Amino acid sequence: MAIDDRPTIAAPDDDPYLWLEEIEGERALDFVDRQSRRTLETFGGRQFETDRDTLAAIYDRSDNIPYVTRHGGLVYNLWKDARNPRGVWRRTTLADFRNAEPGWETLLDIDRLATEEDKDWLLSWTQPLPGDDPRVIVALSRGGSDAVTLREFNLDTKAFVADGFNLPEAKSGVDWIDADTLLLSSALGEGMATTSGYARTVRLWRRGEPVERAPVLFEVPADRMAAYCSVDDTGPTPRMWFIDRIDFFNLNLWLGTEAGPRTKLDLPTDIWLEAHNDWLAVKLRGAWTVAGKTYAPDSVLGISLSAFLAGDRNFTTVFEPGPRRALQGFFWTAGKLVLSVLDELRPQFEICTPSAGGWTRERLRGLPEIGVVDVWRLDRREAESNGDLLANVQDPVTPSSLLLIEGVASPAILKQAPKTFSADGLIVTRHEAISVDGERIPYVQTGPAAETGDAPVYMSAYGGFGLAVKPFYSSALGKLWLERGGTTVQANIRGGGEFGTRWHDAGRYAGKRLAHDDFAAVAADLVKRGVTRASRIAAEGGSNGGILITNMLVRYPQKFGALFCTIPLIDMRRYTKLLAGASWIAEYGDPDKPAEWEWLKTYSAYHAATPGQNYPPILIATTRRDDRVHPGHARKMAAKLQAMGYEAYFYEPAAGGHGYGKDNRERAGFIALGYTFLRNKIGWADNAA
Repeated sequence: MAIDDRPTIAAPDDDPYLWLEEIEGERALDFVDRQSRRTLETFGGRQFETDRDTLAAIYDRSDNIPYVTRHGGLVYNLWKDARNPRGVWRRTTLADFRNAEPGWETLLDIDRLATEEDKDWLLSWTQPLPGDDPRVIVALSRGGSDAVTLREFNLDTKAFVADGFNLPEAKSGVDWIDADTLLLSSALGEGMATTSGYARTVRLWRRGEPVERAPVLFEVPADRMAAYCSVDDTGPTPRMWFIDRIDFFNLNLWLGTEAGPRTKLDLPTDIWLEAHNDWLAVKLRGAWTVAGKTYAPDSVLGISLSAFLAGDRNFTTVFEPGPRRALQGFFWTAGKLVLSVLDELRPQFEICTPSAGGWTRERLRGLPEIGVVDVWRLDRREAESNGDLLANVQDPVTPSSLLLIEGVASPAILKQAPKTFSADGLIVTRHEAISVDGERIPYVQTGPAAETGDAPVYMSAYGGFGLAVKPFYSSALGKLWLERGGTTVQANIRGGGEFGTRWHDAGRYAGKRLAHDDFAAVAADLVKRGVTRASRIAAEGGSNGGILITNMLVRYPQKFGALFCTIPLIDMRRYTKLLAGASWIAEYGDPDKPAEWEWLKTYSAYHAATPGQNYPPILIATTRRDDRVHPGHARKMAAKLQAMGYEAYFYEPAAGGHGYGKDNRERAGFIALGYTFLRNKIGWADNAA
């Protein structure tokens, strides 16, 4: 009997599993239910339950760090634990937050709201009015989806505002102009969505006015990624920034007012831009020649906004990159520009201050230059910031510390996360593998000092969208892998932003295949160094990392013992037609263009998978409420692999969005199931129970 291997590279559109793209389709849900039940029956035994409960208890600990942001003189936090699985939105003073047990004031109990309204509510985000005004827009998500319902809430009465602003579920964003007027970017309404599913207009929405009558201030073509707008009140008078997001890495910007956009900024489209008062900071993605001078890719340029609008192009170079020194982000606080930099993967932070006499700079002191350090503004709004910063410091064996940096003072510890696993005998080391083209690929290894040649290894990477991965403290990996004698490896493959645009571009478009080669090179290096053998290597990747893991399955099956593929992107032929897929064309390419399909087909594992190969076991897991990466990717890949006789498992909980669950217990269960599968399939008889 012939094995059905459709779809194939030769016939990419002959897809017998399109019915699995019907998210709530009866036949599709029957497949999901049967497959998830089979997976739980196989791997959901006593050990899984113990691991899930252990991990959930860690996530629910009362001494975990409650991360905060300040607004109107108070600090706000969304807290989840066993008693509040969906979360409570609460606030306190900064002075009280310094105490071991702050006296929190509860504003909104999401669990109670979900029960009262019989909805699967989660709090997605909030947008408060500036200053001390109690009004705030609350975005409620069903099961963790990106699409949200918007409601106006009063912080004083702790209740939703009767007849206040209220918008049905859609992918939306808002900013306040004043107490009675919103700038609305929403995909709600006929013709209001781009092909990516995001807003294509900015509307001026006045209190009491039906949203369908709100006038359109700004509109972009439907094939753009999105349109949005923000209110900037850092200057003497408020101004609005209107953004035409062309694709993931390109945009056009206009300055305007509540009457609409007025002045388009004469800048390259491939930039990051942050404005504060009369200053602009622009990070270039490509080289730019202006006023007779050429600026290198990844440079940050500064200039007076009013001078720029008057025609001045005499920029100051605020940041210069190096071959392995790259900007990771920047933001304004109290008139100062804070730069986050990785230099040979070491975190550094610089504070740059503009003035009419030029820019000055100083290093942010008192922070470690190893491990993971993140710094951000304590205040939610730039205009309200007094310069206070928060910093989070951690590494694979050291839990997070939350630090407060007030002005020029040394960092002071606000909160310390508990140690959730024993790190005795563990060491953290850096290594480099040599990829197929000779490029050095860094990776961080955590595990026992002694090499046995048989270590159970957990590998992960991302390699996309210019995002750098960092060696953070993971309670899940620590408790369920490291503490039991395992080893973890995090690889900095190309496609990420660890070394700037050149690193990203090398793993973008056709180069995505090269990023996958990088990951395989790290796996080979672990064997070469005597850490382990191939059959003992387990690997996980999610979202963009789903392409990575399925390519390890079909291109490098001999290098891995088991694979865990989560909330994945896989089908590169149809990805642009599924949910937000069209927004990622700038990362991968357009499969409807023959020249670009030529490279996309080289890493569309859904099409490349063929029968009769020695593929390792794989668990593919997604969530039904993921409205960013369509669950059909995971469903179809599992169905095809099973039809060809491979050991492939599938799991799909009903909620979770583009994540692993809507609450701590669901997230713990998703992770514990994956790790149970991986340990089982690499033959690791650990001493867990």
